[in-house]
Amino acid sequence: MGWKKMIFGEKMPDKEDPKYKKRYENEVAFGRKTAKFLKIDKAAGCVQRFACAYPRLFLAIVFGIVISCLTSNIYRMVTVSRMQKTEQHVTATQKQEELLKQKRNSDDNR
Repeated sequence: MGWKKMIFGEKMPDKEDPKYKKRYENEVAFGRKTAKFLKIDKAAGCVQRFACAYPRLFLAIVFGIVISCLTSNIYRMVTVSRMQKTEQHVTATQKQEELLKQKRNSDDNR
C-alpha cells in the first residue's frame, strides 16, 4: 500500500461500476431490510410528512433542540469552571507510587 493510498484513500466507487455494483446492491438491500425491521422507514416518513405540513413549526422544534443543547453545554462548562478546586485528584499511578513508598518504608523499619 502506497503512502498516497494511506492518506487519501481509495477513489469512491461509482454505483454503476460493474466491479462494485453487486456489493452496492447488497448494502442497499441490507440497509432497507434493517430500516424496515426497526421501523425507521415509517418514523422517517412521519417526520417528513410533519415537516412538509408544518415547515415553520418543524424548524422551530429542530432549532429549539439545538439551542437548548448548546445552552445546557455552556451552562455545564461555566459551572464546572467555577467549582472550587479544593480536592486534589490523584491518578492511579500516583496511588501506586505512594503504596510502593509505604511498603519500602515499612520494610526498611523492620
